[in-house]
Amino acid sequence: MGLATAARHNYRVPVTLWCLDPSVSHLNHGSFGATPAPVLDTQLRWRHMMESNPTRFMLEQYQPALDRARHELARFIGCDPESLGFVNNATAGVNAVFRSLEATLRPGDEIVITNHGYNACRNAALVTAARTGARVVTAAFPFPIEGSWRVLEGVMAAVSSRTRLVLVDSVTSPTALVLPVADLVAALEPDVQVLVDAAHAPGMIDFDLDTLGASYVTANCHKWMCAPKGSAFLYVREDRRRDIYPAVISHGYNGAWPAAGGHLHTQFDWTGTDDPTAWLAVPDALDTVGGLHPDGWPGIRHSNRQLCLAGRGILIESLGIDKPAPDDMIGAIASVPLPDSQELARNIFDPLMEALRSRWSIEAMVFTWPEPPRRLLRISAQQYNRVDDYHLLARALEAELDH
Repeated sequence: MGLATAARHNYRVPVTLWCLDPSVSHLNHGSFGATPAPVLDTQLRWRHMMESNPTRFMLEQYQPALDRARHELARFIGCDPESLGFVNNATAGVNAVFRSLEATLRPGDEIVITNHGYNACRNAALVTAARTGARVVTAAFPFPIEGSWRVLEGVMAAVSSRTRLVLVDSVTSPTALVLPVADLVAALEPDVQVLVDAAHAPGMIDFDLDTLGASYVTANCHKWMCAPKGSAFLYVREDRRRDIYPAVISHGYNGAWPAAGGHLHTQFDWTGTDDPTAWLAVPDALDTVGGLHPDGWPGIRHSNRQLCLAGRGILIESLGIDKPAPDDMIGAIASVPLPDSQELARNIFDPLMEALRSRWSIEAMVFTWPEPPRRLLRISAQQYNRVDDYHLLARALEAELDH
């Protein structure tokens, strides 16, 4: 029975389709993703082709294969292939934008980030501000949160006449909130450039870049698209494209790498010798994961979200708390507040997270947010998860929190 046929009978597919340890409840897809075994096989075939004749592969076969992968990715995320450059991860995409904009920033200019942002990207903003004399302004909104209007209110209150760039997540990492990015882009562009850290978006939520209209969007392919690790992209709107360069300058800077798609491809397609096979396997990841549900990718997104809401509901009931966010701000990851822990002030890693792993064989993230002793538990839902995984987590929490 093929994968597509099997999916019609039981679209929550066996964990063995992935290389995941079946004795563990894997509830942390959001952090690092997980790649189905057939996609890893595709990547291995690309590696064998590359290593069988590295010179021929790099000089003759690599660029056409990359262009084909880019066209498939562009079709999936709704944009012109010329607007896409491949990068290794979303953090690299954020750094490329910040580094490129440093030539235009002046002392007193402002970069707006949010208090829910990813730490690595916050660091990139701080370094660019230090180099240019710009100032980082943090827009605040709460968690628990009543609705997406609080996000709009918080971000717009932080924007001033000095704001040059707003960095905002499509789906936040610690608090796992789907943010109203389209509304923010509509309110800010073109006067204020918007950089969307969409690390979690493709494959999790509806995602169409040309409709969104942001200046810059970077996202991972290795998370919810389930491509191999090391695959991500940077989208740059046409009017911003000529001024963007990778964080690592290479042959394309003076046009010495003859990519086919204009400035962005010339700059990003070759930033030094690397293993490009994660990028080349992206089309196979799209086909493989989309084929796991009878309704294709819309069915994948819907079923993962429904399972996530069910899992969050189990935890909310077990913890005896109210919903920390409305359902319409939840995708395939969700966070719930946990009782405060003084241990967080003395440990890099939360002892609860280690207890879940070592005593219960559960992988789930426990974050410090916004600062000790406050903490959050974040769950994920992917096709290999079952409702029983969240019931087990609820039992584990009841036992561990009673200690």
